Amino acid sequence: MKIRKRLTPEQAEKLGLEIKPNEKGRNTARYTISKSLLKFQNIGAKILIFDIETSPMRSFTWSCWKQNISTKQIISDWFMLSWSAKWLFEENVLSDKLTGQECINQDDSRICKTIFNLLDQADIVIAHNAKKFDIKRVNTRFIYNSLGTPSSYEIIDTLLHARKQFSISSNKLDYLGEFFGLGRKIETGGFELWERCMKGDDQALKEMQIYCDQDVRLLEEVYLHMRPYIKPHPNLGLHISDDINRCPTCGSDQLTPTGDYYTTMNTYTEYKCKSCGSNCRSRKSNKKGKGIMSSLPR
Repeated sequence: MKIRKRLTPEQAEKLGLEIKPNEKGRNTARYTISKSLLKFQNIGAKILIFDIETSPMRSFTWSCWKQNISTKQIISDWFMLSWSAKWLFEENVLSDKLTGQECINQDDSRICKTIFNLLDQADIVIAHNAKKFDIKRVNTRFIYNSLGTPSSYEIIDTLLHARKQFSISSNKLDYLGEFFGLGRKIETGGFELWERCMKGDDQALKEMQIYCDQDVRLLEEVYLHMRPYIKPHPNLGLHISDDINRCPTCGSDQLTPTGDYYTTMNTYTEYKCKSCGSNCRSRKSNKKGKGIMSSLPR
């Protein structure tokens, strides 16, 4: 759906737009991107938010509690059921899921290739419990399906940063979304959904994809809410080729000096970012002048 909005000349100028003359040479209410702004299009880090859903393992056991299952007891190993992802600030959620027959065959090679291609493009990836689950799981299926390794990327694990910076009663994504007033995950109905997927139920696989899509939308909101507290955060200013002082957390140049930041050796200028609310400091001390920004330690 296209959204149309009238802009004042001041708003247009701030966005780098200019009035487009009509055929008679008169200025109209239509704006076009100015030539000076074109060079700044498609710059900065490509940040991918993603989540995956996997099947359970099936095995023989003698009890329900405290089982130590050997590899000889495994009937079938886990595999990927679906994935969802979105580029930061973009509207569309990208996703892929197994067909019913692929699920029965336990063949996730096709959807592994599609998520591999996205990770291969990313400079930074964001996931909740990324380092212990999502990244290791996709890597396991990549090597199993002989896909090689995607291009290098930095990882933001929102679960680890929630544990590091806060003392929230639960660090589960669903609880964080509710705690921050951002929304909730979709109810799955419990293990029955996974059981139906394992039987090749196409409707169940569609429901799993919808569930995963919502996780990604919620994760984006949770990440943006937590972003000022994420320390260290990958330096987004390094992905923008200009000589402007930028916020290392979001890449914005809307920085306001707030005072001095002291270390045992020097003083630096401290800034507050108007865009994301995080704090940063000049890399060079005041004795030598201001330079590239760097995040404040926590």
